[in-house]
Amino acid sequence: MAKLYSEKANRNMRRPIVKEEIVNYLRTQQKPNTGYLADLEDFAHKENIPIIQPEVSAYFRFLLQTLKPKKILEIGTAIGYSALLMAANAPDAQIVSIERNAAMLALAQKNIAAYDDREQITLIEGEAGTALPALEEMFDFVFMDSAKSKYIELLPAVLKRLEVGGVIVIDDIFQGGDTVKPIEEIARGQRAIYRGLQRLLAAVLRHPDLTVSLLPLSDGLLLIRKNSEDIRLPLIK
Repeated sequence: MAKLYSEKANRNMRRPIVKEEIVNYLRTQQKPNTGYLADLEDFAHKENIPIIQPEVSAYFRFLLQTLKPKKILEIGTAIGYSALLMAANAPDAQIVSIERNAAMLALAQKNIAAYDDREQITLIEGEAGTALPALEEMFDFVFMDSAKSKYIELLPAVLKRLEVGGVIVIDDIFQGGDTVKPIEEIARGQRAIYRGLQRLLAAVLRHPDLTVSLLPLSDGLLLIRKNSEDIRLPLIK
């Protein structure tokens, strides 16, 4: 499994976008995970499986305990670490998590069976583009951490399932800083990701019916609040 992820991993998201000493402080001085979350974090690092970094975990603890969401949608389960982190910090929430990778889903099923004591998490296997239109429930919090080039394609369907006042958090927005560079400086193999993220940012940053913020945590978080019922995104090519 480690070899598989070493070959296919997108290394851009692991390059720090702020000073190394600040990253080190964020990752060592905030409250660490304990128990099974610490074990899952260690497992992911040993197996080279990308999960949210410690500073994002700390931010999620704060955000979820403050917002107290009731219905959470996650796109990109991996081993179930972030779903279990959200469940621990939003104990009244029900969580639906979508994962397309069968190997990851098997690990997530094992971990959730072991640690989801309140039975908060429901897993769906498949492509998010297919699974999202089949959902009937509405959500007040969404975490997107999947194929970066597809974020803009998935966003309209996500917004349809998001309550007014709901929040979306999108991970790995800056790609180690590449997102803000001219496309000529981007490796050809990464340009689909670059174009997808550029389209996403162009569509939402100044949208009149969205409140949006960018945070330079880990590889960058994009926060979106839905402010009206019918959100129409501009067509960005």
